Amino acid sequence: MTSTTPAPPTTTSPHPQAQRRILTVLVISQILSGAGLAAGITVGALLAQDLLGSTGLAGVPSAMFTAGSALAAVAVSRISHHRGRRAGLAAGYLTGAIGSAGIIAAAVTGNAVLLFLALFVYGAGSATNLQARYAGADLATPAHRGRAVSTVLVATTLGGVAGPNLAAPTGNLAHVLGIPPLAGPFLLAGAAYALAALVLALWLRPDPLLLARTLHTTQQQAEPGTTGTPDTTGTPGGPDQLHRAAARRRSPGVLLGTLVMILTQLVMVAIMTMTPVHMHDHGHGTAASGLVIAIHVAAMYLPSPLSGWLVDRYGRLTIASASGLTLLAAGIVAATAPGDSVALLALALALLGLGWNFGLTSGTAIITDAVPLATRAKTQGMVDVAISIAGATGGLASGLIVAATGYPLLAVAGGLLALAILPAIAATARSR
Repeated sequence: MTSTTPAPPTTTSPHPQAQRRILTVLVISQILSGAGLAAGITVGALLAQDLLGSTGLAGVPSAMFTAGSALAAVAVSRISHHRGRRAGLAAGYLTGAIGSAGIIAAAVTGNAVLLFLALFVYGAGSATNLQARYAGADLATPAHRGRAVSTVLVATTLGGVAGPNLAAPTGNLAHVLGIPPLAGPFLLAGAAYALAALVLALWLRPDPLLLARTLHTTQQQAEPGTTGTPDTTGTPGGPDQLHRAAARRRSPGVLLGTLVMILTQLVMVAIMTMTPVHMHDHGHGTAASGLVIAIHVAAMYLPSPLSGWLVDRYGRLTIASASGLTLLAAGIVAATAPGDSVALLALALALLGLGWNFGLTSGTAIITDAVPLATRAKTQGMVDVAISIAGATGGLASGLIVAATGYPLLAVAGGLLALAILPAIAATARSR
Protein backbone atom coordinates (compact mmCIF):
# COMPACT_ATOMS: atom_id res chain seq x y z
CA MET A 1 0.00 0.00 0.00
CA THR A 2 1.44 3.34 -0.99
CA SER A 3 1.58 6.51 1.05
CA THR A 4 2.21 10.12 0.38
CA THR A 5 4.96 12.27 1.78
CA PRO A 6 4.15 15.15 4.12
CA ALA A 7 2.77 18.15 2.31
CA PRO A 8 5.25 21.02 1.94
CA PRO A 9 4.52 24.15 3.98
CA THR A 10 3.38 26.15 0.95
CA THR A 11 0.16 27.88 0.03
CA THR A 12 -2.78 25.62 -0.83
CA SER A 13 -3.56 27.45 -4.04
CA PRO A 14 -1.88 29.44 -6.84
CA HIS A 15 -4.47 32.13 -6.04
CA PRO A 16 -4.71 32.03 -2.21
CA GLN A 17 -6.92 35.10 -1.71
CA ALA A 18 -9.54 33.77 -4.12
CA GLN A 19 -9.34 30.30 -2.56
CA ARG A 20 -9.97 31.74 0.92
CA ARG A 21 -13.03 33.65 -0.31
CA ILE A 22 -14.35 30.62 -2.19
CA LEU A 23 -13.97 28.37 0.85
CA THR A 24 -15.70 30.94 3.07
CA VAL A 25 -18.73 31.15 0.77
CA LEU A 26 -18.84 27.37 0.40
CA VAL A 27 -18.72 26.96 4.18
CA ILE A 28 -21.74 29.26 4.62
CA SER A 29 -23.76 27.48 1.93
CA GLN A 30 -22.84 24.06 3.34
CA ILE A 31 -24.04 25.00 6.82
CA LEU A 32 -27.41 25.88 5.33
CA SER A 33 -27.63 22.89 3.01
CA GLY A 34 -26.58 20.53 5.80
CA ALA A 35 -29.71 21.49 7.72
CA GLY A 36 -31.83 20.84 4.64
CA LEU A 37 -30.22 17.48 3.98
CA ALA A 38 -30.39 16.15 7.54
CA ALA A 39 -33.96 17.25 8.11
CA GLY A 40 -35.21 14.96 5.37
CA ILE A 41 -33.07 12.03 6.52
CA THR A 42 -34.67 12.12 9.96
CA VAL A 43 -38.33 11.77 8.96
CA GLY A 44 -38.42 10.65 5.32
CA ALA A 45 -38.83 6.96 6.10
CA LEU A 46 -41.32 7.68 8.91
CA LEU A 47 -43.41 9.89 6.63
CA ALA A 48 -43.63 7.15 4.00
CA GLN A 49 -44.46 4.57 6.64
CA ASP A 50 -47.22 6.82 7.96
CA LEU A 51 -48.76 7.41 4.50
CA LEU A 52 -48.41 3.83 3.25
CA GLY A 53 -48.77 1.87 6.47
CA SER A 54 -45.92 -0.47 5.48
CA THR A 55 -42.40 -0.93 6.85
CA GLY A 56 -41.39 -2.74 3.67
CA LEU A 57 -41.81 0.50 1.70
CA ALA A 58 -40.14 2.72 4.30
CA GLY A 59 -36.91 2.62 2.32
CA VAL A 60 -38.58 4.04 -0.79
CA PRO A 61 -38.12 7.73 0.23
CA SER A 62 -34.37 7.23 0.57
CA ALA A 63 -34.32 5.43 -2.78
CA MET A 64 -36.31 8.20 -4.45
CA PHE A 65 -34.25 11.14 -3.27
CA THR A 66 -30.98 9.32 -3.97
CA ALA A 67 -32.27 8.41 -7.45
CA GLY A 68 -33.09 12.09 -7.87
CA SER A 69 -29.56 12.81 -6.75
CA ALA A 70 -28.25 10.73 -9.64
CA LEU A 71 -30.09 12.81 -12.22
CA ALA A 72 -29.23 16.05 -10.42
CA ALA A 73 -25.54 15.10 -10.30
CA VAL A 74 -25.50 14.96 -14.10
CA ALA A 75 -27.37 18.25 -14.44
CA VAL A 76 -25.27 20.11 -11.85
CA SER A 77 -22.01 18.84 -13.35
CA ARG A 78 -23.07 19.81 -16.90
CA ILE A 79 -24.10 23.29 -15.81
CA SER A 80 -20.83 23.60 -13.87
CA HIS A 81 -18.83 22.46 -16.90
CA HIS A 82 -20.36 25.07 -19.19
CA ARG A 83 -21.14 27.96 -16.81
CA GLY A 84 -19.05 27.33 -13.70
CA ARG A 85 -19.62 26.00 -10.17
CA ARG A 86 -21.68 29.03 -9.09
CA ALA A 87 -24.46 28.40 -11.60
CA GLY A 88 -24.45 24.64 -11.13
CA LEU A 89 -24.54 24.62 -7.33
CA ALA A 90 -27.13 27.41 -7.04
CA ALA A 91 -29.45 25.63 -9.51
CA GLY A 92 -29.11 22.36 -7.60
CA TYR A 93 -30.03 23.86 -4.23
CA LEU A 94 -32.96 25.78 -5.69
CA THR A 95 -34.30 22.52 -7.12
CA GLY A 96 -33.97 20.91 -3.69
CA ALA A 97 -36.05 23.72 -2.20
CA ILE A 98 -38.79 23.10 -4.77
CA GLY A 99 -38.77 19.41 -3.87
CA SER A 100 -39.19 20.27 -0.18
CA ALA A 101 -42.31 22.28 -1.00
CA GLY A 102 -43.68 19.33 -2.97
CA ILE A 103 -43.16 16.96 -0.03
CA ILE A 104 -45.11 19.29 2.26
CA ALA A 105 -47.93 19.42 -0.29
CA ALA A 106 -47.94 15.61 -0.51
CA ALA A 107 -48.14 15.26 3.27
CA VAL A 108 -51.03 17.74 3.47
CA THR A 109 -53.01 15.96 0.74
CA GLY A 110 -51.98 12.42 1.74
CA ASN A 111 -50.84 11.78 -1.83
CA ALA A 112 -48.17 9.06 -1.87
CA VAL A 113 -47.43 9.44 -5.60
CA LEU A 114 -46.77 13.16 -5.17
CA LEU A 115 -44.60 12.34 -2.15
CA PHE A 116 -42.34 10.06 -4.16
CA LEU A 117 -42.11 12.50 -7.07
CA ALA A 118 -41.29 15.37 -4.71
CA LEU A 119 -38.66 13.25 -2.93
CA PHE A 120 -37.07 12.64 -6.34
CA VAL A 121 -36.80 16.41 -6.90
CA TYR A 122 -35.68 16.96 -3.29
CA GLY A 123 -32.70 14.69 -4.03
CA ALA A 124 -31.11 17.53 -5.99
CA GLY A 125 -30.14 19.12 -2.68
CA SER A 126 -28.23 16.01 -1.62
CA ALA A 127 -26.39 15.81 -4.95
CA THR A 128 -25.45 19.48 -4.78
CA ASN A 129 -24.25 19.16 -1.21
CA LEU A 130 -21.79 16.50 -2.39
CA GLN A 131 -20.77 18.37 -5.56
CA ALA A 132 -19.74 21.39 -3.49
CA ARG A 133 -16.69 19.49 -2.21
CA TYR A 134 -15.25 19.52 -5.73
CA ALA A 135 -15.52 23.32 -5.83
CA GLY A 136 -13.31 23.47 -2.75
CA ALA A 137 -10.65 21.40 -4.50
CA ASP A 138 -10.60 23.21 -7.86
CA LEU A 139 -7.87 25.67 -6.88
CA ALA A 140 -6.06 23.44 -4.35
CA THR A 141 -2.69 21.85 -5.13
CA PRO A 142 -2.54 18.01 -5.11
CA ALA A 143 -0.68 18.02 -1.78
CA HIS A 144 -3.52 19.92 -0.09
CA ARG A 145 -6.61 18.53 -1.83
CA GLY A 146 -7.64 16.36 1.09
CA ARG A 147 -7.72 19.35 3.40
CA ALA A 148 -9.56 21.54 0.88
CA VAL A 149 -12.26 18.90 0.47
CA SER A 150 -12.49 18.43 4.25
CA THR A 151 -13.01 22.16 4.82
CA VAL A 152 -16.15 22.08 2.70
CA LEU A 153 -17.39 18.82 4.21
CA VAL A 154 -16.96 19.88 7.83
CA ALA A 155 -19.12 22.94 7.28
CA THR A 156 -22.08 20.64 6.72
CA THR A 157 -21.76 19.51 10.34
CA LEU A 158 -23.36 22.58 11.91
CA GLY A 159 -26.49 22.44 9.80
CA GLY A 160 -26.46 18.65 9.78
CA VAL A 161 -26.51 18.44 13.55
CA ALA A 162 -29.08 21.20 13.95
CA GLY A 163 -31.48 19.75 11.35
CA PRO A 164 -32.41 16.46 13.08
CA ASN A 165 -32.63 18.11 16.51
CA LEU A 166 -35.14 20.56 15.06
CA ALA A 167 -37.41 17.70 13.94
CA ALA A 168 -39.64 17.99 17.00
CA PRO A 169 -39.84 21.85 17.05
CA THR A 170 -40.52 22.05 13.31
CA GLY A 171 -43.12 19.32 13.75
CA ASN A 172 -44.85 21.49 16.34
CA LEU A 173 -44.68 24.48 14.00
CA ALA A 174 -46.17 22.39 11.21
CA HIS A 175 -49.02 21.34 13.50
CA VAL A 176 -49.79 24.98 14.26
CA LEU A 177 -49.85 25.69 10.51
CA GLY A 178 -52.18 22.78 9.85
CA ILE A 179 -49.47 20.61 8.28
CA PRO A 180 -48.78 16.99 9.38
CA PRO A 181 -45.98 17.12 12.00
CA LEU A 182 -43.73 14.68 10.11
CA ALA A 183 -43.61 17.19 7.23
CA GLY A 184 -42.34 19.92 9.56
CA PRO A 185 -38.61 19.31 8.96
CA PHE A 186 -39.18 19.92 5.25
CA LEU A 187 -40.20 23.49 6.09
CA LEU A 188 -36.65 23.89 7.38
CA ALA A 189 -35.20 22.02 4.40
CA GLY A 190 -36.92 24.24 1.85
CA ALA A 191 -35.83 27.47 3.53
CA ALA A 192 -32.26 26.22 4.05
CA TYR A 193 -31.80 25.09 0.44
CA ALA A 194 -33.23 28.34 -0.91
CA LEU A 195 -30.86 30.41 1.24
CA ALA A 196 -27.88 28.27 0.20
CA ALA A 197 -28.74 28.89 -3.46
CA LEU A 198 -28.94 32.64 -2.81
CA VAL A 199 -25.58 32.75 -1.01
CA LEU A 200 -23.83 30.95 -3.87
CA ALA A 201 -25.50 32.96 -6.63
CA LEU A 202 -24.52 36.26 -5.02
CA TRP A 203 -21.09 35.61 -3.52
CA LEU A 204 -19.29 32.65 -5.11
CA ARG A 205 -17.04 34.99 -7.05
CA PRO A 206 -14.62 34.32 -8.64
CA ASP A 207 -15.95 31.01 -9.83
CA PRO A 208 -13.39 28.36 -8.72
CA LEU A 209 -13.61 26.11 -11.77
CA LEU A 210 -13.53 28.93 -14.30
CA LEU A 211 -10.62 30.57 -12.47
CA ALA A 212 -8.71 27.29 -12.35
CA ARG A 213 -9.10 26.97 -16.12
CA THR A 214 -7.94 30.55 -16.67
CA LEU A 215 -4.87 30.07 -14.48
CA HIS A 216 -4.07 26.83 -16.26
CA THR A 217 -4.29 28.49 -19.69
CA THR A 218 -2.18 31.46 -18.55
CA GLN A 219 0.50 29.15 -17.17
CA GLN A 220 0.66 27.22 -20.43
CA GLN A 221 1.03 30.40 -22.45
CA ALA A 222 3.92 31.45 -20.24
CA GLU A 223 5.76 28.14 -20.50
CA PRO A 224 8.49 27.77 -23.15
CA GLY A 225 7.56 25.46 -25.99
CA THR A 226 3.81 25.65 -25.42
CA THR A 227 1.07 27.39 -27.34
CA GLY A 228 -1.88 29.39 -26.12
CA THR A 229 -4.19 26.41 -26.65
CA PRO A 230 -5.00 24.67 -23.38
CA ASP A 231 -3.46 21.22 -23.20
CA THR A 232 -6.07 18.61 -22.36
CA THR A 233 -4.10 15.60 -23.56
CA GLY A 234 -1.76 15.26 -20.59
CA THR A 235 1.40 15.81 -22.67
CA PRO A 236 4.33 16.63 -20.34
CA GLY A 237 5.60 20.15 -20.56
CA GLY A 238 5.18 21.75 -17.14
CA PRO A 239 4.29 20.88 -13.53
CA ASP A 240 0.54 20.62 -14.14
CA GLN A 241 1.01 18.66 -17.35
CA LEU A 242 3.43 16.27 -15.66
CA HIS A 243 0.93 15.75 -12.87
CA ARG A 244 -1.85 14.99 -15.37
CA ALA A 245 0.38 12.63 -17.30
CA ALA A 246 1.17 10.78 -14.06
CA ALA A 247 -2.51 10.69 -13.22
CA ARG A 248 -3.31 9.13 -16.58
CA ARG A 249 -0.71 6.44 -15.91
CA ARG A 250 -2.63 5.81 -12.68
CA SER A 251 -5.81 5.08 -14.65
CA PRO A 252 -7.10 2.59 -12.05
CA GLY A 253 -7.51 5.64 -9.81
CA VAL A 254 -10.84 6.64 -11.36
CA LEU A 255 -12.29 3.16 -10.96
CA LEU A 256 -10.93 2.72 -7.44
CA GLY A 257 -12.07 6.13 -6.21
CA THR A 258 -15.53 5.49 -7.63
CA LEU A 259 -15.73 2.03 -6.06
CA VAL A 260 -14.70 3.30 -2.64
CA MET A 261 -17.38 6.00 -2.66
CA ILE A 262 -20.06 3.67 -4.09
CA LEU A 263 -19.59 1.05 -1.39
CA THR A 264 -19.42 3.53 1.46
CA GLN A 265 -22.55 5.32 0.21
CA LEU A 266 -24.54 2.12 -0.27
CA VAL A 267 -23.71 0.75 3.17
CA MET A 268 -24.20 4.08 4.93
CA VAL A 269 -27.58 4.83 3.34
CA ALA A 270 -28.94 1.32 3.92
CA ILE A 271 -28.18 1.21 7.64
CA MET A 272 -28.94 4.88 8.28
CA THR A 273 -32.33 4.76 6.53
CA MET A 274 -33.72 1.97 8.66
CA THR A 275 -32.31 3.05 12.02
CA PRO A 276 -35.15 5.54 12.78
CA VAL A 277 -37.69 2.88 11.77
CA HIS A 278 -35.91 0.30 13.95
CA MET A 279 -35.96 2.72 16.88
CA HIS A 280 -39.61 3.60 16.29
CA ASP A 281 -40.52 -0.10 16.38
CA HIS A 282 -38.83 -0.33 19.79
CA GLY A 283 -40.83 2.53 21.26
CA HIS A 284 -38.44 5.45 20.72
CA GLY A 285 -39.88 8.83 19.73
CA THR A 286 -38.85 11.37 17.11
CA ALA A 287 -36.58 13.20 19.57
CA ALA A 288 -34.52 10.06 20.27
CA SER A 289 -34.17 9.09 16.61
CA GLY A 290 -33.38 12.72 15.79
CA LEU A 291 -30.55 12.68 18.34
CA VAL A 292 -29.09 9.48 16.88
CA ILE A 293 -29.27 10.86 13.33
CA ALA A 294 -27.71 14.14 14.52
CA ILE A 295 -24.79 12.19 15.99
CA HIS A 296 -24.53 10.24 12.74
CA VAL A 297 -24.48 13.38 10.58
CA ALA A 298 -21.90 14.97 12.90
CA ALA A 299 -19.70 11.90 12.47
CA MET A 300 -20.16 12.13 8.71
CA TYR A 301 -18.74 15.65 8.51
CA LEU A 302 -17.12 16.78 11.78
CA PRO A 303 -14.00 14.57 11.43
CA SER A 304 -13.33 16.00 7.96
CA PRO A 305 -10.32 18.17 8.95
CA LEU A 306 -8.69 15.11 10.51
CA SER A 307 -9.54 12.80 7.61
CA GLY A 308 -8.34 15.41 5.10
CA TRP A 309 -5.02 15.71 6.91
CA LEU A 310 -4.72 11.92 7.13
CA VAL A 311 -5.37 11.55 3.40
CA ASP A 312 -2.69 14.13 2.55
CA ARG A 313 -0.24 12.79 5.13
CA TYR A 314 -0.59 8.99 4.92
CA GLY A 315 -2.08 8.46 1.49
CA ARG A 316 -5.42 7.93 -0.21
CA LEU A 317 -5.27 4.13 -0.10
CA THR A 318 -4.53 3.91 3.61
CA ILE A 319 -7.57 5.97 4.59
CA ALA A 320 -9.78 4.19 2.05
CA SER A 321 -8.85 0.93 3.78
CA ALA A 322 -9.71 2.46 7.14
CA SER A 323 -13.12 3.30 5.71
CA GLY A 324 -13.98 -0.34 5.02
CA LEU A 325 -12.87 -1.47 8.47
CA THR A 326 -14.77 1.31 10.23
CA LEU A 327 -17.98 0.47 8.37
CA LEU A 328 -17.59 -3.18 9.36
CA ALA A 329 -17.33 -2.11 13.01
CA ALA A 330 -20.45 0.04 12.58
CA GLY A 331 -22.43 -2.89 11.20
CA ILE A 332 -21.39 -5.19 14.03
CA VAL A 333 -22.29 -2.65 16.74
CA ALA A 334 -25.65 -1.87 15.11
CA ALA A 335 -26.51 -5.56 14.78
CA THR A 336 -25.67 -6.42 18.39
CA ALA A 337 -27.10 -3.29 20.05
CA PRO A 338 -30.29 -3.92 22.06
CA GLY A 339 -33.29 -2.17 20.54
CA ASP A 340 -33.80 -0.11 23.69
CA SER A 341 -30.19 1.15 23.81
CA VAL A 342 -30.04 4.64 22.31
CA ALA A 343 -26.37 4.93 23.33
CA LEU A 344 -25.20 1.86 21.40
CA LEU A 345 -27.27 2.74 18.34
CA ALA A 346 -25.76 6.23 18.47
CA LEU A 347 -22.27 4.68 18.63
CA ALA A 348 -23.06 2.47 15.64
CA LEU A 349 -24.33 5.42 13.61
CA ALA A 350 -21.29 7.49 14.63
CA LEU A 351 -18.98 4.76 13.31
CA LEU A 352 -21.13 4.56 10.20
CA GLY A 353 -20.71 8.28 9.60
CA LEU A 354 -16.96 8.17 10.25
CA GLY A 355 -16.45 5.29 7.82
CA TRP A 356 -18.41 7.18 5.18
CA ASN A 357 -16.29 10.28 5.78
CA PHE A 358 -13.05 8.36 5.34
CA GLY A 359 -14.37 6.87 2.09
CA LEU A 360 -15.68 10.13 0.65
CA THR A 361 -12.57 12.17 1.46
CA SER A 362 -10.09 9.58 0.18
CA GLY A 363 -12.23 8.70 -2.85
CA THR A 364 -12.67 12.35 -3.83
CA ALA A 365 -8.92 12.93 -3.65
CA ILE A 366 -8.25 9.80 -5.75
CA ILE A 367 -10.71 10.94 -8.43
CA THR A 368 -9.46 14.54 -8.53
CA ASP A 369 -5.85 13.34 -8.84
CA ALA A 370 -6.71 11.07 -11.75
CA VAL A 371 -8.82 13.41 -13.92
CA PRO A 372 -7.48 16.29 -16.09
CA LEU A 373 -8.91 19.76 -15.50
CA ALA A 374 -10.56 19.99 -18.91
CA THR A 375 -12.94 17.09 -18.17
CA ARG A 376 -12.99 17.31 -14.38
CA ALA A 377 -16.54 18.56 -13.82
CA LYS A 378 -18.13 16.05 -16.20
CA THR A 379 -16.23 13.10 -14.77
CA GLN A 380 -16.98 14.13 -11.21
CA GLY A 381 -20.65 14.40 -12.11
CA MET A 382 -20.73 10.88 -13.54
CA VAL A 383 -18.97 9.55 -10.45
CA ASP A 384 -21.59 11.17 -8.26
CA VAL A 385 -24.30 9.58 -10.42
CA ALA A 386 -22.86 6.18 -9.55
CA ILE A 387 -22.74 7.18 -5.89
CA SER A 388 -26.37 8.28 -5.97
CA ILE A 389 -27.49 5.07 -7.67
CA ALA A 390 -25.68 3.12 -4.96
CA GLY A 391 -27.47 5.16 -2.31
CA ALA A 392 -30.82 4.56 -4.01
CA THR A 393 -30.12 0.84 -4.12
CA GLY A 394 -29.18 0.78 -0.46
CA GLY A 395 -32.24 2.76 0.55
CA LEU A 396 -34.67 0.65 -1.48
CA ALA A 397 -33.18 -2.68 -0.42
CA SER A 398 -32.93 -1.73 3.24
CA GLY A 399 -36.68 -1.69 3.86
CA LEU A 400 -37.18 -4.98 2.07
CA ILE A 401 -34.35 -6.66 3.98
CA VAL A 402 -35.57 -5.41 7.35
CA ALA A 403 -39.15 -6.46 6.59
CA ALA A 404 -37.98 -9.95 5.58
CA THR A 405 -35.15 -10.66 8.02
CA GLY A 406 -34.74 -7.82 10.51
CA TYR A 407 -32.46 -4.87 11.18
CA PRO A 408 -29.50 -6.87 12.64
CA LEU A 409 -28.99 -8.85 9.43
CA LEU A 410 -29.08 -5.65 7.39
CA ALA A 411 -26.39 -4.13 9.60
CA VAL A 412 -24.10 -7.18 9.44
CA ALA A 413 -24.53 -7.55 5.67
CA GLY A 414 -23.67 -3.89 5.17
CA GLY A 415 -20.52 -4.16 7.26
CA LEU A 416 -19.33 -7.23 5.36
CA LEU A 417 -20.05 -5.60 2.00
CA ALA A 418 -17.82 -2.66 2.97
CA LEU A 419 -14.87 -5.05 3.22
CA ALA A 420 -14.90 -5.35 -0.59
CA ILE A 421 -12.93 -2.08 -0.53
CA LEU A 422 -9.84 -3.90 0.77
CA PRO A 423 -9.19 -6.33 -2.14
CA ALA A 424 -9.87 -3.51 -4.62
CA ILE A 425 -7.23 -1.38 -2.92
CA ALA A 426 -4.78 -4.29 -2.81
CA ALA A 427 -5.25 -4.92 -6.54
CA THR A 428 -4.70 -1.23 -7.34
CA ALA A 429 -1.58 -1.07 -5.16
CA ARG A 430 -0.08 -4.07 -7.00
CA SER A 431 -0.77 -2.50 -10.39
CA ARG A 432 1.27 0.62 -9.62
